[in-house]
Amino acid sequence: MNNEYVYCHGTECHKKHTQDRIRGVKGSKVLRTKKIKKSNWYNKMYQYFCSQGCYDDFANANIEQIIAIAPRTEPLETPIEVTKVKHPKDPNYIWSKDWVETKITECDNIDNGS
Repeated sequence: MNNEYVYCHGTECHKKHTQDRIRGVKGSKVLRTKKIKKSNWYNKMYQYFCSQGCYDDFANANIEQIIAIAPRTEPLETPIEVTKVKHPKDPNYIWSKDWVETKITECDNIDNGS
């Protein structure tokens, strides 16, 4: 297999009953893991998994090892400003009433840990 393709890393990919996974000759048929063409997807998971289901199967089977690569021992925080914005009722609608919106705005902060 050339470097443009990889096989799906899903732990159950080779067990899914779809026609595009059937390989072999009569009397010697198999379900085979899908081959994936490498691409520049914005979501890199699709370079290694043929579907969300295969990604989920892999993640569920390997979550402890995945988390061990980069454990989180402290929470992440994003500095914000919170403001309340009052909105009057809309006179065109009988069921409308005054309401308050909570606006959250991220702030620039050099010490935010990122």
